[in-house]
Amino acid sequence: MLDTHARKYVQPVIQKTADSLLKVGLSANQVTVLSFIIGTSSGVLVYFGFPWAAVIALWLSGYLDAVDGSMARATKTSPFGTVMDVTFDRIVEISVILGVAFLLPDILWAALLLMASIVVSMTIFLTVGNVSENNGVKSFRYQAGLAERTEGFIFLTALMIFQDYALWIMLAFFAVEVFTAGQRFVEAKRLLS
Repeated sequence: MLDTHARKYVQPVIQKTADSLLKVGLSANQVTVLSFIIGTSSGVLVYFGFPWAAVIALWLSGYLDAVDGSMARATKTSPFGTVMDVTFDRIVEISVILGVAFLLPDILWAALLLMASIVVSMTIFLTVGNVSENNGVKSFRYQAGLAERTEGFIFLTALMIFQDYALWIMLAFFAVEVFTAGQRFVEAKRLLS
C-alpha cells in the first residue's frame, strides 16, 4: 500500500541516487547484488544481538532495491535482472525471519506460518504478473495490496527491535499477508475472467 501510494514522493531522491550510481559506472544488477548482500546481513546481525545494525542494513537494502529499479528503467531492463531482484528480495525477508526465529526458537511455528503466507501471497503476485498484460512502468504487472515491501519492512523492523513481542508481531504480519493474498486472489479473478 505504501509503495503504491508514497513512491511518487520519494522517487526524486531515488532517481537522483540512481543517476549518481549510473554516472560512476555501476549497473542496476550490481546494485541489486549489493542490496542483497547488505539485506541478508540483517538476519545475521539480529541473530548475533545487533538489532539496530540489522534494521539499518535492512532499510539500506530496501532503498538500494528501489534505486536499482530506477537504474534499470533509465538504461535497459533485463529479464534476468527482474528475476534476480524479486528472488533476492524474498531471500532478504527470509533472512530476517530466520534470524529472529533462530534467536527465539519458541516462536519457530509462527515464523513458519509467516513464511507460508508470504509464499502464497508471492505465488499469486508472480503468477498474475506472468499471465496478465503489463501496462505499468515495472518489468512485470505489479499487483498492489495491503502488504507491500515497505509494510513488510515495518513488520520486520518491529520483529528485530521489539523481540519481547515477536510472537504477536509475527502473527499480525501473518494476518496481513493472508489478507493481502486474498486481495490479490480476488483481483486476479477480476482481471483474468
